[in-house]
Amino acid sequence: MIPGMNPLGLAKSVRSLNRLRRIARVLTQHGFGHVVSRLNLGRYASVLELRRPVAAETASPEQVGVRLAAVCNDLGPTFVKLGQLLTTRPDLLPEDVLAGLRTLQDQAEPFDSETAMRIIEEDLGADPRTCFSSIDATPLASGSIGQVYHATAADGLEVVVKVMRPDIADSIRLDMHLLKWLADALERYLPEVRAFKPVLLVEEFEDAILREMDYVNEAASTARFCAAFAEVEHVCAPQVRWDLCGPRVLTLERVAGRNLDTVLRSGDADLDRKLLADRLANAYLKQFFEMGVFHADPHAGNILITPPARIALIDFGQVGTISDELAHQLTVLLFAGIGREIDLVVDTLGDMQTLGPQVDRTQLARALRRLLNKYYGLPLNRVDHRLFFSEVSEIFRQFDVTVPRDAVVLCKALATIAGVAMQLDPEIDLVSILKPRLKRMVAERLAPRRLLRGLGISGWHLFSILRTAPRQLRTALQRVSLGQWQLTVRHENLERLTSEMDRSSNRLATSIVIAAIIVGSSVVVSTDRAVTFFDIPVQFFGIIGYLFAGVMGLALLWAIFRSGRLS
Repeated sequence: MIPGMNPLGLAKSVRSLNRLRRIARVLTQHGFGHVVSRLNLGRYASVLELRRPVAAETASPEQVGVRLAAVCNDLGPTFVKLGQLLTTRPDLLPEDVLAGLRTLQDQAEPFDSETAMRIIEEDLGADPRTCFSSIDATPLASGSIGQVYHATAADGLEVVVKVMRPDIADSIRLDMHLLKWLADALERYLPEVRAFKPVLLVEEFEDAILREMDYVNEAASTARFCAAFAEVEHVCAPQVRWDLCGPRVLTLERVAGRNLDTVLRSGDADLDRKLLADRLANAYLKQFFEMGVFHADPHAGNILITPPARIALIDFGQVGTISDELAHQLTVLLFAGIGREIDLVVDTLGDMQTLGPQVDRTQLARALRRLLNKYYGLPLNRVDHRLFFSEVSEIFRQFDVTVPRDAVVLCKALATIAGVAMQLDPEIDLVSILKPRLKRMVAERLAPRRLLRGLGISGWHLFSILRTAPRQLRTALQRVSLGQWQLTVRHENLERLTSEMDRSSNRLATSIVIAAIIVGSSVVVSTDRAVTFFDIPVQFFGIIGYLFAGVMGLALLWAIFRSGRLS
């Protein structure tokens, strides 16, 4: 077992232990047995799988991505969602690995509609037949967290009803408990994995999946977007039917339209492509620069189009947040990038606390300058925005630059929408659309009232420091005088060394005991046959000793065999 991390202490139930065993076995089945062994989880996996030649250590990144996707599929909803979240962090994981993970689909076998109706009744406190004049018996779609039904409300409004899967919350909480433990173990005992920051990824994933499971939060986000675009005739979001919502039930107005991919492929003559491109770009820029929240999953299925150019945004389970500080930093980054002020870009990244302790700022600036020079002078309609975003992410990963997830998701969403807008209208000038919003944001941040407010807050912080500093200094000096001052030294991987020493000494002690039993049994067997003990010849006890030593020896060999350290 992992030194310092006892699975029996962690797993407080048989279910937890069985789940851990399942994770270990699936990892070994898909070529990650070396990871299982190094985490000392081999006892939970198949011996034959562990002894199989490990291909994942020498596999190409594409193969690793495909195998990770297979692991996620086999381990169920939580891991599928984790794999999908990993695809949003190209700044941490290689693009080749992410390509394999992008094959993951959030689809699951539907659960029976009787259970769904029971959940609706429990959450709404009334029979579904009284809440809805009709509701389809067959779900429209089924995902890992919930499934969706078409229905008609009692007042005649066409709606969609999302119902959470039964027991999914307990299942995800159990998996999150184990995932956090595994992420910590990966950083402790696999140094080569630390660059991918597994603990950070799991923390981000926990926050994202808990928000996605919170239907009240999704309803509030949907209502916020609906209100934000209420006065925009050509953009809408579904209305929330709060009277038909609960912790596990979300009811939204059913909006008309075809998904964006279908519209683009159809070549519909009624579609005003130029106008649609302009409206789509402005709809997302409004989110980025005015609302402070944005639709974090702008794939084609979540954007519905009604010709000639009406847009409906749906599915707000994943929403990004832009804090005031992050908005300021991103604005500076954009202005600096457009103005080719690379040193300012690097300094701003440093202010965002995204640079690792060993980052060479000069080399980072050189790499970013080389990338911008590559695209210098290139017409905007010839720039592949997704490729550009991928190249920036590659530089960040190379130089250990860890950007906040909301910023990465925002940039990815911006690149996605820019690509769609360019596909709709190759002549669209996105810079001319972007610049007025940037200027407006800078003007707002330099407004005297805002500056005075910032000075007031800074002054309060300074006053708080001056007010509490004498007391803190007095407390520190008291601890020093009483000998209570402590120096904490953090060591890494000594637990593993201690565990290996304990295991080796135990095996050595067992070997000595076996040898002593064999020697003692030999002495007993070679004694005079006339000697008896309770009328039993003592040679019989010598034979029993041989058998006992043999069993112990086989058990010792089996333990060594399972550890994978025969040679």
